[in-house]
Amino acid sequence: MIGFCALSSIFGLAACKSNSAIYKAPSVKAARASHLLAPPGMVYIPSGTILFKGSLDSSNVGKNVSVSAFFMDETEVTNKQYREFINWVADSIAVTDYLHDEQFFLDQVGENGQKRINWSKVKKHSPLWKSSDPGIQERLAPMLEMKRNKRALNPNLIRYNFSYLKAGLGTKKKDVSENVSVIPAEDMWTKDFPNAQLAFLDANYFTHSSFDYYPVVGVTWRQARAFTDWRGKEMAATILKGSYLSGYQLSLSLPTEAQWQYAASGKLDPRDTITGARMTIDGKEGKKKLAVNFKQGEGTYSQDGATFTMPVKSYMPNSFGIYNMAGNVSEWTLDAYSPSAPMFVNDLNPALLYDANPQDGDFLRRKVVRGGSWKDNGEQLNDDTRNYSVDYEPHSYIGFRCVMSAFELPTDQSKTRK
Repeated sequence: MIGFCALSSIFGLAACKSNSAIYKAPSVKAARASHLLAPPGMVYIPSGTILFKGSLDSSNVGKNVSVSAFFMDETEVTNKQYREFINWVADSIAVTDYLHDEQFFLDQVGENGQKRINWSKVKKHSPLWKSSDPGIQERLAPMLEMKRNKRALNPNLIRYNFSYLKAGLGTKKKDVSENVSVIPAEDMWTKDFPNAQLAFLDANYFTHSSFDYYPVVGVTWRQARAFTDWRGKEMAATILKGSYLSGYQLSLSLPTEAQWQYAASGKLDPRDTITGARMTIDGKEGKKKLAVNFKQGEGTYSQDGATFTMPVKSYMPNSFGIYNMAGNVSEWTLDAYSPSAPMFVNDLNPALLYDANPQDGDFLRRKVVRGGSWKDNGEQLNDDTRNYSVDYEPHSYIGFRCVMSAFELPTDQSKTRK
């Protein structure tokens, strides 16, 4: 019998040796680890399935949906993390619009022909707006305003510009750029609760170091989305550079509603849900203590250990390693809100996306909020309870966390067999 390579030679075909290797696919082996190494502050969530409901109405049976593997923040974004974002934005504006100091620029220019900031130099002085240098103070004065007898950034000037694929009605999408003011609302404690004495939190919660590791609040949906864009770019340029993820095109975003629910359910251990055995922890003398930050009843806030928010690593993580998916603060998701969304979204990685225009009514500007908060009763803490807020409203009880796509590990089930 004449071999295939001999026939190739007879008919003048390309040499066998150079092409044959591409047809030799390797055998699939089960991964030794069950989890991928996650970027700092995140955990790996393997793919899985949930029952996705539109409401808690018993007649709404919902449907099963599946989500692919992803990374998720183990905690809510903290005040300290969000302040770093603000300082980066402020430093960028200070260098490019006010200082014009060559020491803060690199020699080469960017793709748009503009000078690139030398961040290694900037970070030695960051945040520039707090500099004690009289010359820098004088030139950056237009960026600042007085607030409670202290210098503070002018929220109208501290804005972050980013681009994204804008989702319209149906399948209509287009690339747009958005310029978002990033300073959170600090007075929403007294606005949300005008008859409570919470002015202390207005004055200190976001700015004082004692609240560094509390969840950031007072952030609108658009501000949260701007943060995820910035953090994704920062991570790609620093943390992921040189890691096993450096060759992938990755970005951060708010979690979809389905991702959030799946991560909250902690399906690695079916008992680890808010309706199961982990709502309490064992205290002294066999007494049970609450392990979720929520409102226990009318006028009863303190039995869980606090009367408002708590540090983001309070209590214990769920089976995925994620803290406070129930209580503490409710969390923005990527999805637009519709009571019937689970009935018509895809059953794989579902998301209902709509980026409202400024002239749209509140009905179109509703975004899904999940998890319940320090001021909510127990019914709001279930992992399938859905709620919403409009995208331009900041509140003292809504925060957020970030997600990033991941690839799935080959399991014993998918390995090649003889």
